[in-house]
Amino acid sequence: MEAVLGHLRGAIGRGEYAVGDKLPSEAELCRRLEVSRPVLREALRALQTMGLTVSRTGRGTFVVSAGPVGEPTFGGYTAGDLMEVRRHVEIPVAGYAAVRRTPEDLDRLTRLVDRMERERDTTAWVAMDTVFHLSVAQAARNPVFRRVIEEIRDALARQSAFLDGLGGRRAQSDREHRAVVEALAGGSAHDATGAMTHHLDRVGTTLTAIVRREGAGRTPREDGTKA
Repeated sequence: MEAVLGHLRGAIGRGEYAVGDKLPSEAELCRRLEVSRPVLREALRALQTMGLTVSRTGRGTFVVSAGPVGEPTFGGYTAGDLMEVRRHVEIPVAGYAAVRRTPEDLDRLTRLVDRMERERDTTAWVAMDTVFHLSVAQAARNPVFRRVIEEIRDALARQSAFLDGLGGRRAQSDREHRAVVEALAGGSAHDATGAMTHHLDRVGTTLTAIVRREGAGRTPREDGTKA
């Protein structure tokens, strides 16, 4: 996917596809680049996340910028806004979950991380990633927390796919999820909030690295966005 993304970004940067131009159809791009449609679609989603293209229903994908990559957006939320909310919600949620979780919660989360570690399909893994964060919120036994995570579920999935595709985050994320579950099993709010803090810190670091690598013109903040 990263190779396809690099090719399309290069073509946009060279003016082969100018601002306002429509990209070739998915079928045509798959034929030219000799890739599967799922791989191409991931690359097209990444282009849109970077603010270089926009998808118009029934019309196709159009180039809207050829300049430096802007702040990534996921499901309509900027990376900075999303990370700010995640830090203020998911870290305390992990602490509450550590002291309120039931044996059933732990069993569900353990089986989930086991499956994630075995999963090789990106789409399936991303779906389970969002379920993981919802399940931690469920274990906190506060329906408001779960509702907040439900609200940003699509954004979380888009961010997860973006990080996995461009940042190779999957194995590292699996280890971080496992550490969260182990902290919940230990019943320590301190350890659980620490494990979730580490997880979100790594997410922010990877976002920062991607923005830098893709040529952003401003200095990224520690939360993974540009200042």
